[in-house]
Amino acid sequence: MAPQTPLLVFDGDCAFCTTWVRRLERMLPVFPESQPWQWVDYESLGLTRHDVTHYVWLLVDGRRDSGHAAVAALFRAQRTVGWRFLGHLLVTPPFSWAAAMAYALIARFRHRLPGGTPACAMPRPTA
Repeated sequence: MAPQTPLLVFDGDCAFCTTWVRRLERMLPVFPESQPWQWVDYESLGLTRHDVTHYVWLLVDGRRDSGHAAVAALFRAQRTVGWRFLGHLLVTPPFSWAAAMAYALIARFRHRLPGGTPACAMPRPTA
């Protein structure tokens, strides 16, 4: 079930993720409610534990964008042309390919990035 208002779901145990969500809240004039996945009933939102531990999610009007597409959707919701242009660029090939790879690399190594902690490490696959 989709939330009534736009919602950004992120990993609250990850210092890197939390830092960037808070920075973007200050930078962007239009920003949805943001909640760590640890504080929401993600299953009622149609998300799995794998979904929320591997991607940021932006849920707006029945749309569910994850990863770089969620960031792009957040940028496209802004009032200024520059942010909206960047949001469209991030989901337009070949730029979208680079954005998807960059997001995957950042997500994978977020525990080694500034502000990251060992808690930010991606869960190891179980055998």
